Amino acid sequence: MKKKMAIVTATRAEYGILKPLIKKILLDDILILQVIVTGTHLSEKYGNTQQEILDDGIRIFKRIPILTDGNTGYDVSVTMAHAIVGFAQYFCDEHPDVVIVLGDRTEILGVCCAAMNAHIPIAHLHGGEITEGAVDDCVRHAVTKMSYLHFVANELYRKRIIQMGENPNRVFNVGALGVENVFNTVLLTKEEICKQIGISLEQKFVMVTFHPITMESQEKNETQLYNLIAAMEIKDQYFYVITMANADMGGNWINTIFKEYSSKHKNALFISSLGMLRYLSAIKYCEFVLGNSSSGIIEAPALGVPVIDVGDRQKGRMMADTIIHCKAETQEIIQAIEQAPKVKHCVSYIYGDGHSSNKIADILYKFLEKKNNTAKKFFDL
Repeated sequence: MKKKMAIVTATRAEYGILKPLIKKILLDDILILQVIVTGTHLSEKYGNTQQEILDDGIRIFKRIPILTDGNTGYDVSVTMAHAIVGFAQYFCDEHPDVVIVLGDRTEILGVCCAAMNAHIPIAHLHGGEITEGAVDDCVRHAVTKMSYLHFVANELYRKRIIQMGENPNRVFNVGALGVENVFNTVLLTKEEICKQIGISLEQKFVMVTFHPITMESQEKNETQLYNLIAAMEIKDQYFYVITMANADMGGNWINTIFKEYSSKHKNALFISSLGMLRYLSAIKYCEFVLGNSSSGIIEAPALGVPVIDVGDRQKGRMMADTIIHCKAETQEIIQAIEQAPKVKHCVSYIYGDGHSSNKIADILYKFLEKKNNTAKKFFDL
């Protein structure tokens, strides 16, 4: 009997990372792959990004709506509850042999709670990382403890998961799938990406993504965002391509402010979703990346592009030499913007060599070939 594998994706960025693994598994006729789409993929407000999946020729097995209209603490909790209910029904109906999840988002915690209760083994990507400025940290570690297989991005993170009591035989350093996208995707030319975004070929542009710092108060989030905007207004020699914040608590407010900013500034453009190909292509040709997104920590350094990491959202992650970290204060951001053009473009390999999907698929195949007792014992160091 063929084994059944589920992959869950809830956001545009998540799908972009998972895409090479999905493509790899689809090539295998021994497995039945079910791609489950949920979260912001199904929201018009966030660009209805399920269409990107369909455009890639990937069949969506099931859509599970979970998202609420807002993103207050209450809304996030309700979304998690919807995820538990929706995925509990899916696991009851289909009972896949393994479910693959990525990262640290709150809705993924709901998915994993449902999988755990249904006794579905969980394979988790990007565990062991630390992001001190975001509630994602707690979610990521909670998902780690629910998961049976762990696919991590580098050796430090592997050791950290073992430190959390996970058996080393189930923790694998495979690198980051996002780096595989960078090293194996034929990107657009500068002419193509500038035309598609709608900016002049001669214009020096910067990619900006700023997500909520969910461990900080709304007041501090507002201060940090306005400090960033103030620096962008002063350093107006660049064109700022701003991508949408995610659906975390406070994300709607950030998107509203950036939309207003771009409507009043000729050197700014707000885009809800670029998709993986256009996003990586834009990063390749931009002057530098500005903000606090994980793509600035993983994908941009693999392209050798300088990054300004603002504030503490990504604090704790391993960072390449091409990354400038600064406080979320206007003058520090300005100084970092002035320093960024001086940073030497140098490809980083700290998150792998671009062959993650092959490594993950091989381990999953071996896992599914045999009957596994997925009861876990705490591994003491």
